Amino acid sequence: MLAEVSTTEISKEQKPTGFDESAAVAEEGANVAKVARTQLEKTTGKTVVSKLNAKSSKQQLIQGD
Repeated sequence: MLAEVSTTEISKEQKPTGFDESAAVAEEGANVAKVARTQLEKTTGKTVVSKLNAKSSKQQLIQGD
């Protein structure tokens, strides 16, 4: 979810015009999320992404929780 929000905000600022520019913005947004996840895992000493919690998050989205 952080990647999507980051990408949206970066896109609003950079206003990409075309596929290549949009792809670059998407990559930047994904990198923001990666850096945040890596830092959180380093700080907590725990993995924050797993098949189990990803499945749980997907189910919550489907149910509208």
